[in-house]
Amino acid sequence: MSIYQEIKQLVEKSSKIVITSHKSPDGDSIGSSVGLYLVLKGLGKDVVVCHPDPAPDYLHWVPNVGVIENWEENKLRVQQHLDNADLIFSLDYNEPSRLGEDMGGVLRVSKAKKVMIDHHLHPENYVDAMLSDTTSCSTCQLVYDVIEKANWNDFLSTDAGICLYLGIMTDSGSFRFPSVLSHTHEVVANLLKLNINHAVIHENINDTNTLDRLRLKGYACAEKLVVKEDLKIAYIWLTKDELKRFNHQKGDTEGLVNTALSILGMKVAVLFTEAEGYVKISFRSKGSDNPVNVLASTYFNGGGHVNASGGRFDGKVEEAIDLFLEVAPQFFNVNN
Repeated sequence: MSIYQEIKQLVEKSSKIVITSHKSPDGDSIGSSVGLYLVLKGLGKDVVVCHPDPAPDYLHWVPNVGVIENWEENKLRVQQHLDNADLIFSLDYNEPSRLGEDMGGVLRVSKAKKVMIDHHLHPENYVDAMLSDTTSCSTCQLVYDVIEKANWNDFLSTDAGICLYLGIMTDSGSFRFPSVLSHTHEVVANLLKLNINHAVIHENINDTNTLDRLRLKGYACAEKLVVKEDLKIAYIWLTKDELKRFNHQKGDTEGLVNTALSILGMKVAVLFTEAEGYVKISFRSKGSDNPVNVLASTYFNGGGHVNASGGRFDGKVEEAIDLFLEVAPQFFNVNN
């Protein structure tokens, strides 16, 4: 039996389904969650979406995003959903810790059947059925494959198509990353047949800013961008006070690390963002010779893709930068 048929059977046998995705939601986690939710609703299933924390403001336009319940704002209700579920989907994450310690712990001990659909490296085998494909550009692409192989295409609405397109577009860097293959464009072509307005999706993600967000980006690039020409590394660092100064909202620094990476000659870029008691770190790189995921997992309690990873440092932002600059030469081949 194929993994697609296995997932189909688990869905058919279930009565209460919960869809989960990782902390700090993005286009792929929200798109895959809500897209799958709408299809399963079309199948007549009792299904809810539960995330660790709320969707960022810049994704509030996504159709049906309001169906997502989150642990941060309603812990008891989310825990109830997880406790009562007979099937739980893990979308766009490879281990329960990505939900946070509390929600991840509840998921781990749940007696429900579990399905993982994900494209990150090193998936933890805590599920009953696993669709893990690290060559896929996005989890939304994998969710589309499940829908197609399960013959659920009739339940793909325009709204579901918008959600899946969103995740594919954002996680592929608007179709420019090496993970984009011919199959990606085949999937997108089919989604466009659902009468979605792809231009509006791009506009909502790339061409919409609050004044505070735009000023924060300008300040970060003008005052807090550091370029190490010899290492071919660029990084930006922002303190809590600086974020507060620009009325920072979740999602306001989205894309900043890619801006640093776009500097001519740079092979690696990092964004250090000070939080309460720790530093959140976003890593980006170019080429397979510069695996930021290995550095993130070795020194910064993180991981992810070869060229796009995250991590955290428990301490001051200046200490995180010093450690990064000290260990970076071990991991990167910036001469290629």
